[in-house]
Amino acid sequence: MEDLVKLLTENTVTFWLIVAVAAGVLEAATVGLVSVWFSVGAIVAALFAAFDVRFDVQMAVFIAASIISMLLTRPFLKKVLHVKKTPTNAEKVIGQRGVVLSQIDNVFEKGRVLADGLEWEARTEDGSRLEKGDMVIVKELSGVKLIVKKISDTEKREGI
Repeated sequence: MEDLVKLLTENTVTFWLIVAVAAGVLEAATVGLVSVWFSVGAIVAALFAAFDVRFDVQMAVFIAASIISMLLTRPFLKKVLHVKKTPTNAEKVIGQRGVVLSQIDNVFEKGRVLADGLEWEARTEDGSRLEKGDMVIVKELSGVKLIVKKISDTEKREGI
């Protein structure tokens, strides 16, 4: 262990290359545009280390290069990579019809709905109270709770 510490403190080029590779591996594992900027910063800092620049300057260069590379490239990369949110199976319940199993009351934070074959905790979109047996449509999913709206008699007849 002492040999490793000595190697890294005496040869800062090696240190920065290890940081660059580690950040690259972390980026490959997460694919979230999180640590790639640190790889860039570490490579730039390694160039300064190659010219025996003081370590505090290398650290400042690392931080600056990481921030600058992020500011300059992240917006472009987000557009190019088209990182899309992958919907979960739970989100398919949005837009589905359901039936109130137990009174929904936002004030008392209670209520259950049967939607898409599953029983869910539910709250109303507008804060209104719904009774057992009321038909609803799921408007959104908030955590593990459905946000619902009562289906009016007209909407029931029209099949909305």
